[in-house]
Amino acid sequence: MKRLLWLGLGIGVGVLVVRQVTKMAHAYTPQGIAESAQETAGGLVESVRSFVEDVRIAMAEREQEIHAAFAEGVLYEDQFAEERGYPLDGIDIEEGPRR
Repeated sequence: MKRLLWLGLGIGVGVLVVRQVTKMAHAYTPQGIAESAQETAGGLVESVRSFVEDVRIAMAEREQEIHAAFAEGVLYEDQFAEERGYPLDGIDIEEGPRR
């Protein structure tokens, strides 16, 4: 009886090991590499789409803030104005950016 138990256990472990080795070997075949590359490319495309969507949402929010400030007649504080060469107290339309 013990021998049958160990035989069954050995066969079960052997089957599991063979299946894992087969999966690993398939991963290094040309078809396996192509599948892996396709999954990676799909993930990359999805990441880029997500990034673009986030940027569009942020742009829309920023645009709403600027439009609201303009509608109220309030000078909108532009935190990047100095980096673009504009004065911090607003943009002089006649002069344009300072260089």
